[in-house]
Amino acid sequence: MTRTLVVAPSWIGDAVLSHPLLVRLREADRAATIDVLAPPWVLAVYRRMPEVSGTIENPFGHGALRLGARRRFARSLAAYDRAIVLPNSFKAALVPWHAGIRERVGYRGEMRFGLLNDARRLDTTAVPLQVERYAALAQPAGETLRRPLPEPRLVIDAAARDAAVARLALDLARPVAVFAPGAEYGPAKRWPAAHFAALGRMLVERGEQVWLFGSAKDSSIAREIAASIGEHAVDLTGRTSLDEAIAVLSLAAHVVSNDSGLMHIAAALARPMAAIFGSSSPAYTPPLSAQARVVRLNLACSPCFQRECPLEHANCLRLIEPSRVMNALEPLQ
Repeated sequence: MTRTLVVAPSWIGDAVLSHPLLVRLREADRAATIDVLAPPWVLAVYRRMPEVSGTIENPFGHGALRLGARRRFARSLAAYDRAIVLPNSFKAALVPWHAGIRERVGYRGEMRFGLLNDARRLDTTAVPLQVERYAALAQPAGETLRRPLPEPRLVIDAAARDAAVARLALDLARPVAVFAPGAEYGPAKRWPAAHFAALGRMLVERGEQVWLFGSAKDSSIAREIAASIGEHAVDLTGRTSLDEAIAVLSLAAHVVSNDSGLMHIAAALARPMAAIFGSSSPAYTPPLSAQARVVRLNLACSPCFQRECPLEHANCLRLIEPSRVMNALEPLQ
C-alpha cells in the first residue's frame, strides 16, 4: 500500500483546485493512504474531500526558515513513500527532504534542486490552468495530462450544517443569495460595495434574502452592503469558521463572488454562481463548475494581476453594472 503525503498550498482557492489531483491519486490506487500537510486555515477544505485519508497541520507559515524546527517536525513523516509538493517555494520542499521520503515530486522552483528528485519543468502552454498543473503531478513525468479532469467537489456533513444554522440563528424561510464581497489578494479584485448593495436590493425585492460571507477583514465592506440592503441582509463575516462557512454556503440558491477562495468553494459545492473578475483572469483560475458564470469586461488594461488598480480607476470592476450580474444569474435559477 502506497503512502503519499501531499504538501498543500496556502491559499483556500488553490486548496480547492488541488482536489482533481487527489481524485487521480485515489483512482490510481484505491488502497493508498493519501494524507495532506496543510496550513491550519485550509485544513477545513481537505476535510471535505473523501479521497483524503488524513490531514496534518503544517506549523510553518510564511515566516522564518526555522531549519531546526522543520528537521524535527519531519521525523514524524518518515513513513511516507512519496511526497507531492504543490507550492513552488524552497521551504515547501524542505520537510519531505528532511523526512527522507523516497520519492519527492514537484515543479522546479526556487533553489529546489536536490530537495526534489522528480523535479519537473512546468509547461504553461500544455497546462495553462492551475488545476491542471496540480493534477499533472499525479501522472508520470512527461506524460500528457489526461483530460477531462473531474471538477473539484466538497462533501457536506448535514449534521454539521444544521448545527451551524442553529448556532448562527439563520432563517431559511426565504431563498438565500450568498455574497462574497471580499478578496484577500487586494482591492483590484473587489466589485464595488455599492454594486453589491444594489444587486442585493433587487434580489430582496423578488423575495430573497442575502447572506454576506468573508473573514473579519471583510466586515467593514459587508456592514456597508448589509446596511444598504436592509432587514433581509445577514452579515456573517468574521462569525463563522471555514468549516461552518462551507457547510452553510451549501444552502445558497445562488452565489455572487469576487475571484476569491469562497468563489472556488461555491463552485466545488456546485452552487449556481456569478463570478466577477477584474484584475485577475479566468484563463488561469476559473470557477470549475457548470453552474458558474464568469462576469468580466475584457478591457484592454485587464487582467493586470495587481493588488490595486495601477490606473486608479478600477474600471474593470466599476463598470460592471448590477443588472449585468443579475442577468448572469437568471439562467441558473
